[in-house]
Amino acid sequence: MDRALQRAMILSKKQLAVLLSKMRTFERPDVQLEQYPTDGEVAADILWNAKMAGELNGRTVADLGCGTGILGIGALALGARHVTFLEVDPRTFPALMANLSKLEADTGKKYGNYEIVEGDAAAFGGRVDLVVQNPPFGTRERGADVEFLRVAMRAAPVVYSLHKTSTEEHLKRVVAGAGRHLAALTRYEFPLKQTMTHHEKRIERIETSCLRIVS
Repeated sequence: MDRALQRAMILSKKQLAVLLSKMRTFERPDVQLEQYPTDGEVAADILWNAKMAGELNGRTVADLGCGTGILGIGALALGARHVTFLEVDPRTFPALMANLSKLEADTGKKYGNYEIVEGDAAAFGGRVDLVVQNPPFGTRERGADVEFLRVAMRAAPVVYSLHKTSTEEHLKRVVAGAGRHLAALTRYEFPLKQTMTHHEKRIERIETSCLRIVS
């Protein structure tokens, strides 16, 4: 294979994880918005699962509450036709733009097939093929996780959504109540790094579950 072509392609989940792990995270994370960086390896596993299921390449994707864009950028790298980055906090946009530039530098490819939208997830009225999201866990604002999930299910026939495992049973009822099907559930030990003043440990591992929801 031509070296330039090989450089522009993500050939493995490991390669994707390395790419995403080098991306910028929040400079001044907002506690109320639960702005925790998405781990590169977790993001790569979620996205690779979507790729292997044929749900990503050539599809339209939304990354709701995108933060610095790790999930949406991974979707672009794996061949999404278009990605919408939605985020309520515009302070994250410089890091998001820097990450998009890094994607282009690392792959040697220009990506123009995305848009960045400032807004709350609840107001999102778009329709896409796939939503992939790491929403607030609902620790600071009760019900934020459920609201994101409901918006995602309205927006797309396929949803990958990351949540605290302790809320799993409640979220299953939300999915069933929306007339949707929980097709798969993958658990991760999500590394929560010491990015805020109330964090006592350098890294704390949180039990999380990624819900794969289909129509």
